[in-house]
Amino acid sequence: MKQRYFLLLLGMTVTSLIVISSCRKINDATTLGKDLIPVVDNITTFDTTLDVEAYNGLFDNVTDTLKLSHSEEYFLGNIDAAHADPFFGTTDARLFLEMKPNFYKYFFIAAKDSMDLDSTVLVLDWKHTYGDSDVQQHVNVYEVDQSNDFRYDSAYRIRQNSFTYSNLLGSKTFAPSTLNDSVKAYLDTTANQLRIPLFSSFGNKLLKQFDSTGTSGPSSAYVSDSLFRTNFKGFALQSTQGKAVMGFNLSGANTKLALYFRYTKNGVRDTAVVYFTFTSLCASANYVIRNYSGKPIEAAQGGTSPDNMVYIQTQPGSYATLKIPGLSTVSNRLVHRAELIAEQVYDPSDTIFTVPTYLYLDAYDPSVSNFRTIPYDLSFDQTGSVNISTFGMSPLNTLDPFSNNVKQWKFNITRYVQHVLTRTEPNYDLRLFAPFFVEEKYRVPGTTTDNPSLFIINPSIVMGRVRLAGGTAGTQRMRLHIIYSKL
Repeated sequence: MKQRYFLLLLGMTVTSLIVISSCRKINDATTLGKDLIPVVDNITTFDTTLDVEAYNGLFDNVTDTLKLSHSEEYFLGNIDAAHADPFFGTTDARLFLEMKPNFYKYFFIAAKDSMDLDSTVLVLDWKHTYGDSDVQQHVNVYEVDQSNDFRYDSAYRIRQNSFTYSNLLGSKTFAPSTLNDSVKAYLDTTANQLRIPLFSSFGNKLLKQFDSTGTSGPSSAYVSDSLFRTNFKGFALQSTQGKAVMGFNLSGANTKLALYFRYTKNGVRDTAVVYFTFTSLCASANYVIRNYSGKPIEAAQGGTSPDNMVYIQTQPGSYATLKIPGLSTVSNRLVHRAELIAEQVYDPSDTIFTVPTYLYLDAYDPSVSNFRTIPYDLSFDQTGSVNISTFGMSPLNTLDPFSNNVKQWKFNITRYVQHVLTRTEPNYDLRLFAPFFVEEKYRVPGTTTDNPSLFIINPSIVMGRVRLAGGTAGTQRMRLHIIYSKL
């Protein structure tokens, strides 16, 4: 997985050599120890199932402060009210970015009066589509208002609408399913592109009005990076209809502003294209709006009784608080395996709105008023790879009582449960969610040392949601299954 960088809390002190300062990677480690669990014979080895109380919750602007770096996948699209997710409502993902010349003073290969615009196209490097790729999207491209402070050296929250825009530069209506088609453009026949034609007035401004001959205004636009920004702040992209969101790689080779033109030089007429690109000196931002109005996830919030259904949506999204009160009353015994089991409740919409790549489980530690990794069971090796398989963040395939294909998660919290039974760890409230990354305290296995650490969990934001059975949902109910021997 690609290394990711974030503007996070500065001055974090790392007190253990095991805890490294870079982001933790996730890999699929080999599942260990399953063949070592003794058979339940009710003579020497027993099992029991404890009830789990689940309470739905929503992240907000205070609890979710996620910002994306330049290298992350950015999203654009709309799951609108007419095509809303039946459980999770609508999603509106807006994209903001700069594209600039690759050098300054910038100049074209011919004089202004010898160049004629052919077309101007904004191109984005497409990676993924989440949702229904056959429903038409309508994307508008605007110019970011000059009054905005849109900077390359700043990161912006995905829940915060920081920018205004009003000047429409172009638009396109298309089905996302066509984005993997090869294009047929001058000097460009690659696939995986979203190509949006822009108005000729904008292209002519870049071709004929912007210059490097003056000291202010359009005649100075190509003199330097700072002067270019004072003449053009960047693009704002917003979709007004659809049933999907699309992921783009801003740093990819297919992300560019293509300016096609004809020119005369030495009496010869020719065709050319120049590209403005997204570089490390370009600003970027993603703004994602979730609207749950009138949907089951909204109705499930704020209750005092455990919820029958649990609604988990990838960041920016939702979570569930899990309580296992019965664990505090279980006497000490030898725990061979303890699994928190969560199962998807089937709905036909699951084929379009698929589950998150990974779910994550952590614990709320009231002694520090913050969250921590599950003690002893979540670990990473010297390369920074998290034990994703043995901990159980990756879903398993199973059948529900009606023979529908569903996903199931089995979180291995054996060591933590053993410590609860020996009264060396509290019975924490747990949190189940689908974050892009988490930053929290990590217990180094075999020690009592806690260190602040950052873990990358899911490969991107936005994509994924799941409806799980709560602790009162019959045979699919969320539960803690323990295999043990008496002492």
